[in-house]
Amino acid sequence: MAINIGSKAPDFTLFDTNNKSRSLSEFRGKNIVLAFYPGAFTGVCTKELCTFRDAMSNFNNLNAQVVGISVDAPFANKAFATQNNLQFPLLSDYSREVSKEYGGVHEDFAGMKGYSVSKRAVFIIDAKGNVKYMWVSENPGVEPDYNAISQALK
Repeated sequence: MAINIGSKAPDFTLFDTNNKSRSLSEFRGKNIVLAFYPGAFTGVCTKELCTFRDAMSNFNNLNAQVVGISVDAPFANKAFATQNNLQFPLLSDYSREVSKEYGGVHEDFAGMKGYSVSKRAVFIIDAKGNVKYMWVSENPGVEPDYNAISQALK
């Protein structure tokens, strides 16, 4: 099923940084900013997630919950969250299934044959579970348009 603006966001369950199962459906009733990122501790991903962290009061005012997703293990995501004081859930899509269903993956990432990572992508899902905004980048070095994300939440 292709994900498009206006379509129902597919539910999923992934592990958070405490190895606890978290489902998309548990955040219903809020706007959800799903931020897929290629890898913890990489320059652009750190900058992106810290930008989300620094905008949390804005997200809270817009009844929005940020959720980060990468293919990193829960342990790496936990260290990444701790180092950068990230207070929103980071989920581990180590099977790559959710990344493939949503924005896709980069195959043979950084020239490493067989290594795939989430494409940098942002989806906004409204309180009813419908996709309101989507952005998927083919270039892992490009950050999302933070103003467009805020506008879509308003």
